Amino acid sequence: MPSELLSSASPLPASYDDAVAELDQLVLAMETGQMPLDRLLESYQRGAVLLGFCRERLQAVEVQVKVLEEGQLKPWAAA
Repeated sequence: MPSELLSSASPLPASYDDAVAELDQLVLAMETGQMPLDRLLESYQRGAVLLGFCRERLQAVEVQVKVLEEGQLKPWAAA
């Protein structure tokens, strides 16, 4: 993956699932221990941006659920 794609200035993913997939790829690449230090730092920074994106998306969904349930979240049914 070119380093310009890892920059925290890179565009945000189109969806939560895309962000999680990119995070998974970054973690796998970082876990190899074969990444140069500057690229490791760029990957960490990009990961932090993606994590923030995911958290914001999850919070937005939670707000929507609360609105749909008139402010009361119902417990999840046991699977």
